[in-house]
Amino acid sequence: MLAALTLVTGVAALLLAAWCGWAAHRDQPTKDWHFIGMAVVTLLALVQLVIGIVALARGEKPDQGTTIFVAYLLGAFACVPAAGFMSLTERTRWGSVTVAAGGVVLAVLEVRLYDIWGG
Repeated sequence: MLAALTLVTGVAALLLAAWCGWAAHRDQPTKDWHFIGMAVVTLLALVQLVIGIVALARGEKPDQGTTIFVAYLLGAFACVPAAGFMSLTERTRWGSVTVAAGGVVLAVLEVRLYDIWGG
């Protein structure tokens, strides 16, 4: 797996979390710009998912097992879109808090993915 992509995705997730956390602090719901940020982070997670699956198809193996690696890849891909969907149902500051929490969760998942792969 690409360590650089994992780092970029994790940092982007933390930046999204900080941005949405700032919006929550200002008592604002998620806005269109936040959803653009979520799309960028989700695109990075999608690229990581594709690269991870291609690496597995080429015969490379993660240190801690293929099943857990794929589960974390899928979870990382679904994390921010799920938080974004939940923020649409809660159009208050708590929607922004939800996306901020999703960003932090994704950053933690990125660290764990790096560890599972053998980084």
